[in-house]
Amino acid sequence: MRPSLRLLSVLTFVPLAAYPLPTQAQASAPIHAEAHRQDALALPGLIEANYAYLERLPGARLASSPKLTAQAEAVHDAASLLKYAENALAALADHHAITGASFADSWAVVSSYADLWIEQVGPDWIITDVRDGSPAAEASVQPGDRLLALGDQSIDDAVAAFWGELGLSPEGDRAGYAARVLAAGRRDRPRDLTIETADRARRRLTLPNLYTTRRDRPAVESHATEGALVIRINDALGDQATIAAFDQAMAAARPDQPIILDLTETPSGGNTMVARAIMGWFVDTPSAYQVHSLPAEARETGIERRWVEQVLPRPGKHHQGPLLVRVGRWTGSMGEGLAIGLDAQGARVVGRPMAGLLGAVYDLRLPNTGLVVKIPVERLYAVDGTPREQFRPRPE
Repeated sequence: MRPSLRLLSVLTFVPLAAYPLPTQAQASAPIHAEAHRQDALALPGLIEANYAYLERLPGARLASSPKLTAQAEAVHDAASLLKYAENALAALADHHAITGASFADSWAVVSSYADLWIEQVGPDWIITDVRDGSPAAEASVQPGDRLLALGDQSIDDAVAAFWGELGLSPEGDRAGYAARVLAAGRRDRPRDLTIETADRARRRLTLPNLYTTRRDRPAVESHATEGALVIRINDALGDQATIAAFDQAMAAARPDQPIILDLTETPSGGNTMVARAIMGWFVDTPSAYQVHSLPAEARETGIERRWVEQVLPRPGKHHQGPLLVRVGRWTGSMGEGLAIGLDAQGARVVGRPMAGLLGAVYDLRLPNTGLVVKIPVERLYAVDGTPREQFRPRPE
């Protein structure tokens, strides 16, 4: 069922309420096979009604195929519904679109659980970035290496097979999307990769997946170097405790001391409260930091909706010294929002291209089963109108 305009308006402020949760009585009753099937059949319409980037898809429609249609029709329980939902979202070729649940052997989420960034350059699949401190980095994989194979299958064949399972072809954004997902691997097993170095040496590597190698690190680390205070956020922009940790680090800064904010390890996003708390140190008046739009409302009514989000000064917390922000491929989602927000306040943002994750993700629930799918519903822009995913840092 296509969401109503009223529902979309509620979504803007309370995304978890997009679809009603089952009542206590409903939750205790079994969900019949037909309810699962109806949710599967409703999913494409739900995505098309809410997805903020429809125009990047051929025909501005969610890709389908006889295989996907047959899979939806055959859904009969929670497992088959989840499997279909994973495949339907994969058809978006959007790393920011995932299911709220997963299987033990689901594909790893890129970029949170990836350590290689793969791009197709002509006929070659080039590793353009390697995550610092990751299994790939520890195995001496280098940017510029070529990815040749996964297991005994060439990367070209593996990409084609990935999409062939969905009845789709590896065209456009799909090819690079699949290569990055395949290189990140399945969550329950190591990865078997063959790469070729710049000097044409071939190496076959067995690398653990990142679901088994998460490191325990403080949310915020800081140290002084060459007169500057370096503050690093370790994938903790969704943790409210990061605010107090960042405040503590900033309290050690001299009034005019240069600050280097390292966001190169923030792939899992976070929330705007933490980002605004950090930015609040570097403004002395209410200041715009990003622009939002809701394409679903424009599609429904023909009237575009767009608004500006501000960051406000924090009483007793202000720093006047220069700010440099470091970013890279593992600066994702809210990390990207923080980078464009600080750029708007005059910070120098440097490093490699960021993850380029699309928009702001909302949780949408299927009406009968409550299964959550997470897709970009809002478009996000820098204050100068640049789409967030197109923002480019300066070379360091």
